[in-house]
Amino acid sequence: MNLRNLVSTPESILAAFVLLATLWGTSFVAIEAGLHYFPPLLFAGVRYAIAGAVVLGVAAVASGRAMPRGRDEWLGVAVAGAFVIAAYHGLLYVAELRISGGVAAVVVSLAPVLTATFAALLLPNERLGPFEIGGFALGILGVIVIADPMEAGLGSAALFGVALAFAGAVAFSLGAVLLRPLRTDLPIAALQGWAMVSGAGLLFVGAALLGESPAAIVWNATSIVSLSYLTLLSGVVAFLIYFALLDEVGPTQLHLVGYAEPVVAAVGSWVLLGSLIEAEAILGFVAILAGFLVLERHEIAAYVGAEDALRTH
Repeated sequence: MNLRNLVSTPESILAAFVLLATLWGTSFVAIEAGLHYFPPLLFAGVRYAIAGAVVLGVAAVASGRAMPRGRDEWLGVAVAGAFVIAAYHGLLYVAELRISGGVAAVVVSLAPVLTATFAALLLPNERLGPFEIGGFALGILGVIVIADPMEAGLGSAALFGVALAFAGAVAFSLGAVLLRPLRTDLPIAALQGWAMVSGAGLLFVGAALLGESPAAIVWNATSIVSLSYLTLLSGVVAFLIYFALLDEVGPTQLHLVGYAEPVVAAVGSWVLLGSLIEAEAILGFVAILAGFLVLERHEIAAYVGAEDALRTH
């Protein structure tokens, strides 16, 4: 089973981009809906315990190797589980108790900007110059515009929700950068599957420490649909598409999916939950996107140049 066969043509790559953005964008809406019936950390933990088990099964079938070997591979699993799964999703789910899924998606779209900035600060082959500082500043400005602390008041629930979502984006980005020196030949699907399972374990520990109880879960049609959608479609299916696209187009171009997600989340929140995204969030999103374009200008230019060269031959 070769996932790259699914995205072997320009048309299939575009379709995969759109589908991935749709699945991950609507996940913010599904989280917002499900939080009426689940304690937040238990909600995230159940989602990734199930999704991780399925992804590990797929990894074993697709690559023949699902078990990490050696210190670096297990350390990579630990980093991804702690930062990318547990910390990011724990903070995101708690944030969505206070802000809409559309606003959360806009704040989280800062992750590629933060990833590029952390890479420049922490990795020896990266550098932090004036353009990188400017791109980071644009991204932070976007989050400040979204939070609107002067209007909301420094103690408001919405401002706290934005801060939690921002902290989640920081955790995700830091984890992504810390993973880079630890990459081995462990298949990415296996790494992600183990990260989901271990991250789910950490989420369950956090839920217990916060006093969340399975008895608080309300099982009805909405909660079951929300959990099933997040686990199977936004979880398993979306990550398999992500793995295929990552092999085909690389991480810089794949980051662009993150900027379609807030649009999908905003439309989904409006259609399904009646939540309208405010002008501040739109302006903040534009600033965050501008920051990403500044930070990744060389990679994007190289990719566009390569595409133009292919068209002329």
